[in-house]
Amino acid sequence: MVDRNPFFNKSGPPEFVFRVLTNVPEFQAILFTLFFLLYLMILCGNTTIIWVVCNHSSLHTPMYFFLGSLSFVEICYITDVVPLILSNIFGDQKPISLAGCGTQMFFFSVFGCTDCFLLTVMAYDRYVAICHPLHYNLIMTQKLCVQMVIGSLSLALLLSLELTAFTFTLPFCRHRLEINHFLCDVAPIMRLACADIHVNQAVLYVVSILVLTVPFLLIFISYVFIASTILRMHSAEGRQRAFSTCSSHLTVVLLQYGCCSLVYLRPRSSTSEDEDRQIALVYIFGTPLLNPLIYTLRNKDIKDALRNSFFHVPASDTS
Repeated sequence: MVDRNPFFNKSGPPEFVFRVLTNVPEFQAILFTLFFLLYLMILCGNTTIIWVVCNHSSLHTPMYFFLGSLSFVEICYITDVVPLILSNIFGDQKPISLAGCGTQMFFFSVFGCTDCFLLTVMAYDRYVAICHPLHYNLIMTQKLCVQMVIGSLSLALLLSLELTAFTFTLPFCRHRLEINHFLCDVAPIMRLACADIHVNQAVLYVVSILVLTVPFLLIFISYVFIASTILRMHSAEGRQRAFSTCSSHLTVVLLQYGCCSLVYLRPRSSTSEDEDRQIALVYIFGTPLLNPLIYTLRNKDIKDALRNSFFHVPASDTS
């Protein structure tokens, strides 16, 4: 008797399908609308930041260069994930090929790692600006800023390539495999392999430490020096201004690193795949949406530039 269950058909290269988010048509429509609107808001918000940074000479500083770079990475990051999520909400499970899944995993890792590294670079920029203001222009040169962004992307490419290759060299013994996720992430793919994955899990843990723990420690050290400098300032206005330039960045850091650490650094024995999916929704949609919101609502320079652009009102005097 021939087994016609597609999940156990070993013929042909393996392909993957994603676990259905919900089978209730009404909830499917709600989720599709919600995710689509969030996607549009993220695209519009981050595109606005890139546009305003590029078109206003007052924002041609290292801080806003890094912010614009972060917004570009956020657009790429969300675009790698959301269209696939939307396409799989309705109807039957749609298969994705081995190559397609590997490609999505690679770019998801690249943009996710670059995001974390850029947040670290932005913390260093704030450290230099607040702790060494007289040497800021000498240290944060245009050349160094470009090198930092390229270095962040290059390191992300290297780590992502290694992680993706290491994952997809694992053997998969069935033709069609169901991923308990809505994207091709490393850990859910590893669990589908018909081989011992302890070495692969160790590699994932090491990469997670390099991408999450080490940068977060550098950010923490930067803010220890920043806080020490702010507390020594005699002017209350100076302390308030220094704090306001850091609070937006710190909010994004805590959300991004907090959620990612819960997914990638928790012991496997204390995690569930359903919890990982829920947390993943927070950092996939939350950080790219929060980034433009807090920088447009709380940053005076960007608010003045937007007001000047859309309403032709001169920027308020900052003196």
